[in-house]
Amino acid sequence: MMRLFRTAVSALGGLLLAVSLPAATAGASGGEFHWRGPEGKPYFITNPPDGKCLAMAQEARQAENRTKGVAVVYAEKGCKGAQHRLGHGEKAPVKFVFKSVKFGGR
Repeated sequence: MMRLFRTAVSALGGLLLAVSLPAATAGASGGEFHWRGPEGKPYFITNPPDGKCLAMAQEARQAENRTKGVAVVYAEKGCKGAQHRLGHGEKAPVKFVFKSVKFGGR
């Protein structure tokens, strides 16, 4: 009986480790995303989440992707409308005003 219990505990521990590893390593585009707000004030976020559409609370322009992944800036909220895909180190056109952004991919 004790042998069966130890085998079950070992199997369960391995399953928990396998399930927890991807969750710990996925979910954020490491690095920073920079932009300019009203009156040219600089803003940035660190380690933005992958796969979520983030709405800008105010005017946003001059996007610069310093994350390790891809950022896509959109002209409309809800990640809709005209868009610019920005790889690591890339900048959106200076006059492109964006209202939402989504991160993901490498």
